[in-house]
Amino acid sequence: MPVLMQARRRDERHRAATPLELFFDLCFVVAVAQAGRQLAHGLAEGHPGHGISGYLMLFFAVWWAWMNFSWFASAYDTDDVLYRVVTLVQMAGVLILAAGVPRAFAHSDFTVIWFGYLVMRLAMVTQWLRAAHGSRGAERRTALRYALGVTVCQIGWLGLLALPEHDIPWVFVVVGLLELAVPALAERERQTTWHPHHIAERYGLFTIIVLGETIAAATLAVQSALDRNDALDTLLPIAGGGLLLVFAAYWIYFAVPIHLHLRSNRQAFLWGYGHYLVFGSVAAVGAGIEVAVAESFGRAHLSAFAAAACVTVPAALFMLTVWLIHSRHQKRGPAQQLVLPVSALLVLACTFAGHGAVLAAGLVASATVAVGVTLASRQGTALVE
Repeated sequence: MPVLMQARRRDERHRAATPLELFFDLCFVVAVAQAGRQLAHGLAEGHPGHGISGYLMLFFAVWWAWMNFSWFASAYDTDDVLYRVVTLVQMAGVLILAAGVPRAFAHSDFTVIWFGYLVMRLAMVTQWLRAAHGSRGAERRTALRYALGVTVCQIGWLGLLALPEHDIPWVFVVVGLLELAVPALAERERQTTWHPHHIAERYGLFTIIVLGETIAAATLAVQSALDRNDALDTLLPIAGGGLLLVFAAYWIYFAVPIHLHLRSNRQAFLWGYGHYLVFGSVAAVGAGIEVAVAESFGRAHLSAFAAAACVTVPAALFMLTVWLIHSRHQKRGPAQQLVLPVSALLVLACTFAGHGAVLAAGLVASATVAVGVTLASRQGTALVE
């Protein structure tokens, strides 16, 4: 018999991510990889509008499904048989969604994606209904509001299948805003008991996974170019610069113990929602490196400047977003506060370096870490950028 699903304590000691949560995250790597690959193809083929808009929409679907599960698990993870089975069903939905990504990009056919999302969301509704069954009073009403909100939004996503292709972006904007509003509406009477350290760890682990996917995408691009051209003098600066960017991104993100900042729902929601840009920009850097490699060998329909921007713009966006929602809460004085915003501008300036842009951006990112470490050691603060 399954146990009653009751809220876990927010001050629970030694709370950590479970193996099931890590397995859940790995399934999302497939979806992230598919979205990044399609973004790279769209940019390389000279269709930036189609590539970027499609990427933003599909990455939203991936990120939002992951985020919903992560916050629910932080509050209600029972790790019993029923909980595990329903979570595995959600993972199956992620893989179905990932399989539909190429069709959605190429033909604006969202049927497979919608069905995969349906599987994920119905499983999520089941979890919330189970939480409502094990709760009473305001907590029960909160769980029921979540179940209703998720259901209504899933119905709204039918617009992807029923409306003409030119209306699809509007469906994403409207229903996406409704999705973002569900937590605020559901928790207006009572807040769920998410665990700050657990949530911070979950986001950190997903950041590592996305960084890993970026490295994998860049490695495949370099390998493919080597197989065709064997031009190390062209590839090494791009590969080296990309690696420096990823290493610096890791250092910058994990510079501060962010769980100390997550004290209220308002702080946590702003921080959590902001990670759409954090995760999305990191994954886009990998796609940008693919484009830079393709352009350097004349296999992309865009200029060297545009190819450089495919790397520098998401890298700068990552730095600025991490500073805005994450790092600035632990910084002391104007010098530490200015490191990331200034570095983001310098990374953007590297766009004008043409074929040397990726290496230049990597060197700027490395210098950012070095300056941050120096300032932190002088002021006796945390380790970092």
